[in-house]
Amino acid sequence: MQAYALTDIGRRRQVNQDYIFQSTEPVGAFPNLFILADGMGGHKAGDFASKYLVETMVGYVSRTKINDPVRVMSNALTLSNAMIYHRSMEDEDLSGMGSTLVAAVIEDDLLTVCNVGDSRLYLIRDDITQVTRDHSYVQEMMDRGMMQKGSEEYFSKKKYLTRAVGSEEEVKADYFEVDLMDGDYILLCSDGLTNMVDDDHLLSLISGNGSLEYKAKKLISDANANGGMDNIAVILIRYTEGGEG
Repeated sequence: MQAYALTDIGRRRQVNQDYIFQSTEPVGAFPNLFILADGMGGHKAGDFASKYLVETMVGYVSRTKINDPVRVMSNALTLSNAMIYHRSMEDEDLSGMGSTLVAAVIEDDLLTVCNVGDSRLYLIRDDITQVTRDHSYVQEMMDRGMMQKGSEEYFSKKKYLTRAVGSEEEVKADYFEVDLMDGDYILLCSDGLTNMVDDDHLLSLISGNGSLEYKAKKLISDANANGGMDNIAVILIRYTEGGEG
């Protein structure tokens, strides 16, 4: 298995509030670990929230003896959420902060994913499949048949999240399990990429020729070429059968 991770400030932001971690080597009881967080809040708050979330989760995974991915990620998320929420209550500079989260671990050809917010995980095989489901106002409206994807209202309200880490005392994550095949690509990314680059382009670029480094850098340069309205974070993985670490 190979992986390449990269984040970029984009063309419009003054601070990069995206934060990433990737390891194809063991982290605690996990054979590998990939985490991406997109912070929100003021100048200091979003930056703090995403970094604190990722580092707290990595620390918990490194220490725990539990090896069940869902249980470990759930425990790590609960710990991170409580600490971020209480810091936001205590420190005026950090008031209102929060973060999205998408995290993944691969073991025995099984991908386990944890998701809060609108950062995404895609599986690229013969086609592109969004594994995670956005926790956003526009997603809820589309689910109810009350909004059309790509409409003016869709773009104007896409930023409103219905779940985020640290925004409330308790947080609920969604978990997904996917059976992997040799040669699969897995993409974790923030909305700074998906708001600027459509799924067809993601599929064409990732399934085409070139190294993981080339593809990750090209995704970010294309997002910036299309406006770079937000910070951009990418973790791109190529899975080989039996190669979880």
